[in-house]
Amino acid sequence: MTHYLDFEKPLAEIEGKAEELRAMARGNEEMDISKEAAALDKKAADMLVDLYKNNLTPWRKCQIARHPERPHCKDYIEALFTEYTPLAGDRAFGEDDAVMGGLARFNDAPVVVIGHEKGYDTKTRLERNFGMARPEGYRKAVRLMDMADRFGLPVITLVDTPGAYPGKGAEERGQSEAIARSTQKCLQLRVPLVSVVIGEGGSGGAVAFATANRLIMLEHSVYSVISPEGCASILWKDAEKMREAAEALRLTAQDLTKLGICDSIIKEALGGAHRNIDDTIADVGKGIGEMLATLGKMSPDELLKERRQKFLDLGSKGLAA
Repeated sequence: MTHYLDFEKPLAEIEGKAEELRAMARGNEEMDISKEAAALDKKAADMLVDLYKNNLTPWRKCQIARHPERPHCKDYIEALFTEYTPLAGDRAFGEDDAVMGGLARFNDAPVVVIGHEKGYDTKTRLERNFGMARPEGYRKAVRLMDMADRFGLPVITLVDTPGAYPGKGAEERGQSEAIARSTQKCLQLRVPLVSVVIGEGGSGGAVAFATANRLIMLEHSVYSVISPEGCASILWKDAEKMREAAEALRLTAQDLTKLGICDSIIKEALGGAHRNIDDTIADVGKGIGEMLATLGKMSPDELLKERRQKFLDLGSKGLAA
């Protein structure tokens, strides 16, 4: 792992020293530093446990959810789906690379998969607009969901966005209306809809894909009406109060399960999903499969009614402040 978060800096120092010792040993065969390196490895492992099991605040979870090396939508599609055939464009304005979507097979059954893609480096992040979809991205998603509904295909959505793009052009092309139409289409589907928050679930940009029968969240993913920085800027006129905002927003998978929003939490590797990408993706695939198996036993009318009732019931549960 090459990228360390702010709160992982002490860990970075220890792991860096261990790597330096090994590099010195590789350059000098007579040097035996195995004991020293092992001691540093143990110290690093203990610190990792302490950081991730005892000291994870909501703000730190936000940082983990945004980790640049975390598996992205593209990784999940390539690993979990076969015969993926992407569909592009909204048949009105153009294509939006922030939204991936198309026909595929999941566990050898035909499905429609839709997701936000943030990109991996400067070039792809600019191409993907950092996962912030424009109106044409949501209209493409509506087009895909409409096709799934007509052909009786389950819909799987992968959510990872800081929010919908708030640019001038996006607003001129009807960003709010496009998000509303996508949310409405989710509620109208007569097929199973399973959504997975794989990183950030930011604002209406996430709701437009996550108004599902079942919502799965990774252990360190977040889902919120606004980013902690945005909330702090509005409430306290100070973005530096994002830690307090993160606490108040109740945006973690654990809090959202208590509130009845999240239906299942998928455990991540110690240190975050990026430390064991293959196992994380496999666990997500297993979770989606279990949800689809349950929903597959329900009739179209039952799916529609249950999904609507789920969202009508939101707010009936609360958390003590």
